[in-house]
Amino acid sequence: MSVRAIIPFKPKNPKTRLSGVMSLAEREALAEAMLSDVMDAVVEGGCTPVILSTAPYTLTGVETIVHPGGLNEALNELLPKAEGPTLIIMSDLPLATQANIEELIGTTARMAMVPGRGGGTNAIFLKDPARFHTDFYGASFLKHLEIAAEANLPCEIIDSFRLHDDVDEVWDLVEVLTLGSGSTRRYLERLGFVLSTEGGRVGVKRNPHEQALLGGD
Repeated sequence: MSVRAIIPFKPKNPKTRLSGVMSLAEREALAEAMLSDVMDAVVEGGCTPVILSTAPYTLTGVETIVHPGGLNEALNELLPKAEGPTLIIMSDLPLATQANIEELIGTTARMAMVPGRGGGTNAIFLKDPARFHTDFYGASFLKHLEIAAEANLPCEIIDSFRLHDDVDEVWDLVEVLTLGSGSTRRYLERLGFVLSTEGGRVGVKRNPHEQALLGGD
């Protein structure tokens, strides 16, 4: 049985922290490009993608579940009804690869998780989804470890840079332009984003605008 990969997705007004460098339409197109990269990795990794959208959204050949409520409410309605192993993976991980997905779903533990930056959770694989519930937002990774322990679900922690690198801020674009090879990188390049080393730090800037948008050291 193929693993169902639930991909939470916000098609309307996503990535508001990028609003200083992208228009609303550009941010929505960026979100779709990242979703495309995640779905490519999921399919190549042997999973069947299911989009969990906060608003009506159609993608040919892909099941979409619309739930206008919160992420936890939506997932915690779905998990008790899930038939077979289930992967939850965020839609803003454009560096995800087939190998990353195969590592996640190949765990010998009852579940596996990938931490995100700032204490978040970027992916959860569950062999027994009905025994787990999610508690995203805030320090969700620690909360999910507690939930796993309470449910007696041994959990493998996957330390993956590519799945750790979600895109929320301008400096996150540095990694996409450096390591990306899919739809997200191509879209950023079409918008005119390039790497910049102005000021001695690696960042990005958008041409023809010459204002450097600094990233990490």
